[in-house]
Amino acid sequence: MPPEDAMATTINEVRKLLDTLPTDSSLEDIQHSIYVRQKVQRGLDDVRNGRLISQEDAEQKMAQWLGE
Repeated sequence: MPPEDAMATTINEVRKLLDTLPTDSSLEDIQHSIYVRQKVQRGLDDVRNGRLISQEDAEQKMAQWLGE
């Protein structure tokens, strides 16, 4: 996808997101919504591209991080 198309897609996605927010949303609310949308999209992209770990592996990593 050419950079112009990617930018247009991104702008349209942000417009759609803005349309779903309450009219009294603050700039912080809008930033948070964009941030969450980005993180969800990144996760969906990871799934689509096979970048996954099993529940067992995730639990083992968490145990290591938490010193269990």
